[in-house]
Amino acid sequence: MNTEEPGDPERDRLRERLEAVLVNTEKAAPWGAETRRLQGLINREGYVQVSAKLAREDLLFLSTAREELLALASLGLRLLELHRPRDAGGITSDTRNPILRCRSCMWRWPCPTYRAIRECFGDRTPYGSGTGTA
Repeated sequence: MNTEEPGDPERDRLRERLEAVLVNTEKAAPWGAETRRLQGLINREGYVQVSAKLAREDLLFLSTAREELLALASLGLRLLELHRPRDAGGITSDTRNPILRCRSCMWRWPCPTYRAIRECFGDRTPYGSGTGTA
């Protein structure tokens, strides 16, 4: 049985995207304390007057968004580590393209978990690589 992982550019792109989300989110300033201060500035219409109108729901979202995004990106990376291809070890006439199974769930590759990650993150520009972003 071949224990060496075959190269998978798509998996590498997904990993790069999730790692970029994680790194950029870690760099962002936590909003928890700031949103408590801004809540005192909410006017009668329910907004804080800054360069954009922020509703109470926006402030609630911003107060936990960084931590939630960190957890989501970490989960994606952990799932990507768990669900990766391995040689199924079967007899095949095509030795260049062996039958692959997922290391974790043993479904034929690509497994449903990997396909779900690919659907969510696969066809987007990596976070932070677009124009005007860091």
